[in-house]
Amino acid sequence: MSKKHFWQGAMFCLFAAVAWGAMFPIAESALHHIDPFWFSGIRYSIVGLLLAALLLFKEGRAAFNTKGQTFKIWLLGLFGFTIYNFGVFWGQQQLGKSGVLLASIMESFMPMLAVLFVWLVTRKMPKLSTLACVITAFIGVVFVVTKGDLHSLANGGLKLLPLLSVFAGITGWVIYTVSSGQFAGWSALRFSTLSSLYGGFTTLAIVLVMTALGIVDAPSVSAVVSIAPEMSFMILVAGLLALLSWIQGVQLLKPINGMLFINFVPATTFIISVIQGYEVSSAEWFGTLLIVSALIVNNLLSRRASQETETKTAKSTAELRSRLPKKRSHAPTG
Repeated sequence: MSKKHFWQGAMFCLFAAVAWGAMFPIAESALHHIDPFWFSGIRYSIVGLLLAALLLFKEGRAAFNTKGQTFKIWLLGLFGFTIYNFGVFWGQQQLGKSGVLLASIMESFMPMLAVLFVWLVTRKMPKLSTLACVITAFIGVVFVVTKGDLHSLANGGLKLLPLLSVFAGITGWVIYTVSSGQFAGWSALRFSTLSSLYGGFTTLAIVLVMTALGIVDAPSVSAVVSIAPEMSFMILVAGLLALLSWIQGVQLLKPINGMLFINFVPATTFIISVIQGYEVSSAEWFGTLLIVSALIVNNLLSRRASQETETKTAKSTAELRSRLPKKRSHAPTG
């Protein structure tokens, strides 16, 4: 990897992580004026249309052909966009100001959840060192959730339903991300566009049904106008640009390097929350430190294992070549 590609990839991933970190406090402001369901429906319907225009321009109409995988792409869109947005933003709204930090922390916990999901699907147990990192990160989450008051786990002092909602949303995104590998041969833009289109319009359809049944109220025009700055950021920066930057950055750096930048998500959220006047407890700082440390250690261990595998493969290939009989030359001598 050239230095130019490294720095380009680093800037792309950093931009995406900072945008996602800023997303939660900015969404918190908007959720005072609009419910999380309409907020999600409007956001990803527009993101999907913008991505569709970009895909049409870059890859043409043929890229919209799902090649018999319509149900699968719809299902992943449901997990990645409907369940994620409903779960995270409803939970964040119910938890109040502390929900901003919690949603961000859970976002950074995604790589660890991915390890558990892969274990569940493949039945292949990860290394003990990886499990130790997962446990450490989970302990960090507990400290953030309880703010150091571990007795609240037993005495019902926690808002359990909103917490489970955030966890369900994060899990939906993990399933979406891990399962995206089934679409080999598709460009990242194509997969992102089709899944966000199906997921975004499914989200909007569900919201319309909920509104018709009286479960939620449609936002007034004045409410939508009042959150125009926040919604513009959520659509253009945290939605479209962050997604495309992340895809480009990971392609340049490789996933194992790109995942390190996830640590900037909670860091950005913490900085913005402190600027906005939120007092971060020592337990929240400690919990975040545990999660970030676990992510970094796990990344370094994964990097070492990957390098060892590549070295062994290269060595085996060299040994195999050395054993092959050399071709004799039939050129005349003397």
